[in-house]
Amino acid sequence: MYKKSRPGLVLAAVAVAQFMVALDMAVVNVALPAIRTSLGFDPVDLSWVVHMYALTFGGFLLLGGRAGDLYGRRRLFLAGLVAFGLSSLLGGLAQAPWQLIAARALQGVAAAAVAPAALAMLTTTFTEGPARVRALGVWSAVNAAGGALGVLAGGLLTEYAGWRWVMLINVPIVLGALALGVAGLPADAPRSQERLDVLGAAFATAGTGLLVLGVVRTDQHGWGSATTLGTLAVAALLLAAFVLVERRTKAPLVRLGLFRSRWVSGANVFVFLAAAGQFAAFYFVSLYMQQVLGMSAAATGAAFLPFSLGVIVGTIAATRLGATRSPRASLIPGALLAAVGMAWFSRISPDGGFLTDVLGPSAVTSVGLGLCLAPVAAAATTGVAPGEAGTASGVLNSARQLGGAIGLASLATVAAHGTGLNDGYANALVVAAGLYVVAAIVAATVLPRTAHVPAEPAADRVPAETS
Repeated sequence: MYKKSRPGLVLAAVAVAQFMVALDMAVVNVALPAIRTSLGFDPVDLSWVVHMYALTFGGFLLLGGRAGDLYGRRRLFLAGLVAFGLSSLLGGLAQAPWQLIAARALQGVAAAAVAPAALAMLTTTFTEGPARVRALGVWSAVNAAGGALGVLAGGLLTEYAGWRWVMLINVPIVLGALALGVAGLPADAPRSQERLDVLGAAFATAGTGLLVLGVVRTDQHGWGSATTLGTLAVAALLLAAFVLVERRTKAPLVRLGLFRSRWVSGANVFVFLAAAGQFAAFYFVSLYMQQVLGMSAAATGAAFLPFSLGVIVGTIAATRLGATRSPRASLIPGALLAAVGMAWFSRISPDGGFLTDVLGPSAVTSVGLGLCLAPVAAAATTGVAPGEAGTASGVLNSARQLGGAIGLASLATVAAHGTGLNDGYANALVVAAGLYVVAAIVAATVLPRTAHVPAEPAADRVPAETS
């Protein structure tokens, strides 16, 4: 007989782990100049400290999600935490550039095990309805807080403790998450006899990894360069091969029928568009504060604190709406509110100030994002059979990572074609606002209007909802 889960501890363990994963996406950015000086990085190679984490995280998410379904989410979650802590320790002790880059690669692989397992455990611990919406609200709030506080933490740690602590800070966080996980997560059922789709996993990991690589390196190789086009072409071929394998194998890595669900497909398109706008906005607004308003790195990080508070406000509102309404009720107004905030951001000017050009639009945008984060996760897992919860979570995380990488690289190109530094940022933020408008249209037209009737627990498929 398996130990029953303790929902409160499950939520706490998942929240701490998700905070750490989100934190690490941003915490090293501010420390890059100090890292370059300390380890003697070549300027061309320094960006790999950021890119390598995104590359391995995005590339291994589908594999991590399915592995949790087959071999046990608790097992994968705890193993991923241990690997994340060890790789963070190695990164903090690095004495050469290659050692830090290797540690960041291992961090990404570990995060790809932790993130989908964490979300899957939430969706299987808390049943569809108000309980799950509340749990996803907490998950969303800490996810957003981790991303926003990463910039602040990176600046403060680098300035007062040294750059190595942007890596070492993960070790006590991992220990806390492990303690909560060991105490509260239920034991896994016996391992599935189903074999992992190794060929599909290879195609998915290589194809997704190359897609992320081709996109994030457009800062050095333009979109029309032979390097970028060649990388993206190979990525497309590998992903096409992945689809063919999944259609023919009896035990696919990702069952393509999953996307017949309008909840699943609509939510993943929504999160792709939203992440493209959000990642780009964080980047350009940070640069605006430092390069145009002349704010320090630490002050820029502190400026994101009101943003975190706004996300929490939006998340609370979404949680209350989710108790009686479908995810559409929050996603549509949330995306439109975020679009308004992005459009306001695009009004930035060289003579602007923090209160009018940053704080005001931050308040509007953050509340809009808060309205979206938990409902889109709820939508992406609505009607998904328990045995595919990890897969659905991996797909959602992949959509977010790909949207963020592609959106940032694409809007950086838009910004580069502006008539000036400030105008370039403004143009990119206008496009970001447009992405949120399209996301609202997707929520209104793709997601079902009627409430979902949960499938039987033993169901092995996801029904296609009708409006």
